[in-house]
Amino acid sequence: MMAPARLFALLCCALLLSACSNGTPATEPGSAPPNLCTDPRPEICTQQYVGVCASLADGSTRTTATGCTACADPEVVGWRPGECDTQ
Repeated sequence: MMAPARLFALLCCALLLSACSNGTPATEPGSAPPNLCTDPRPEICTQQYVGVCASLADGSTRTTATGCTACADPEVVGWRPGECDTQ
């Protein structure tokens, strides 16, 4: 039987990996972003930069400063943590 602390650590790692990658790259066309934008859209966002990959309604992606700034754009349907690939 596995020690509770080790089992907990393994479960946390698995959850983090699945939440970050969602099984598909951030720029894969047609993939649903894990963080969907909802109405009402943000009107004011803090001035910081963490770099997120925004998925637009036309299927393209664009790097924005934060999830807030991504969802402030009505063309954005959602975003993923991390900058978009520039391939």
